[in-house]
Amino acid sequence: MSPTTTRHAEPDQACAEAVDLARQAAVEDAGDNQVGDHVGIEVEGDRVLTHLFNCLNPAYVGWRWAVTVARASRSKVVTVSESLLLPGPDSLLAPDWVPWTDRVRPGDLKAGDLMPAPSDDERLVPLVVLSSESGLVDWEDESWNPGAELAAAELADEAADLAEEAAQLAAEADEAPADRPVRVRRRLDGPARPRRVLSAIGRDEAALRWYSGESGPRSPLASAAPACCITCGFMVRLNGPLGRVFGVCANEFAPDDGRVVSVDHGCGAHSDGDVVTGDGSEMIPTIDEIGYDMLTAGTSLPDSVLENIDHELL
Repeated sequence: MSPTTTRHAEPDQACAEAVDLARQAAVEDAGDNQVGDHVGIEVEGDRVLTHLFNCLNPAYVGWRWAVTVARASRSKVVTVSESLLLPGPDSLLAPDWVPWTDRVRPGDLKAGDLMPAPSDDERLVPLVVLSSESGLVDWEDESWNPGAELAAAELADEAADLAEEAAQLAAEADEAPADRPVRVRRRLDGPARPRRVLSAIGRDEAALRWYSGESGPRSPLASAAPACCITCGFMVRLNGPLGRVFGVCANEFAPDDGRVVSVDHGCGAHSDGDVVTGDGSEMIPTIDEIGYDMLTAGTSLPDSVLENIDHELL
């Protein structure tokens, strides 16, 4: 590769000729047989420029040793300012940093992991729900009740319809010849209805199974959670009697996304967890400035000295 010059200004002649001085500085930092050919200079300013040398280390293909030299005004002596390894135009670089909040995927959260929801999470809204075009209704307002009376009335209507349909089918069966089977057709003039509904026994067995399993409060995931699902904005409560104890998780990053969970279940993706600021690239080390370790150096300290140290620390 032929030497090139990046011209921000006219290069200082003495600094430009100090190739051997720059190479010696690079060799001192890199070691023998690690500095290749001189590939150019970059002018940094008046009487300041950087010499570039190929890096021969196979782990840094395309990188270059950059040695900056300078000369004081009216001085003929050139000195080395710094030497470091920089990527070149064809160097192999690590991929751009991606914050951990963008790297995490659904299913990555395990027992003991915490993933607080940010304050601007578009999946969460204040504790209100649209009632109509005229305004908002607070969820905690006792007058708003998706309650049991309406559900009971709907179930009673469905039961009456089913009883009427069953009576009609029985009449058709009585009138049909014995050698001709009765064809039962699905009603298309309304929503499909089940022939049978969940009994109290079936409901209780399901509740016991859910509550004692991985969706309940005694699972390892729930034991390590910072709070319960009942206080999480991602929990959608069930209607009917099961809604008193269970809901459905609506957080795509939670391990139980789309599953029934108990109100006292929990995980690390709670909506009201402590909000993490930053992108996760900075970590504050924990330094113990109070405790101390005794090191054996061939001598021992009297007990009175240790007592004085404990007294001063306290």
